[in-house]
Amino acid sequence: MKKKLSRSGSGWALFMPKTLLELIDVDPEKDLLQVKVENDIIKITKAQNNKEN
Repeated sequence: MKKKLSRSGSGWALFMPKTLLELIDVDPEKDLLQVKVENDIIKITKAQNNKEN
């Protein structure tokens, strides 16, 4: 799947289709995502707990 970034304030946003969020069991109203960069690859996963750290 290819996605285009959208302007959001002074940064850029990646809009995630509901289907992708369902695949990783994320409720966008209560869950947090973990974002990591490894070898030029951005990995987005559901955070293990809902704390910011």
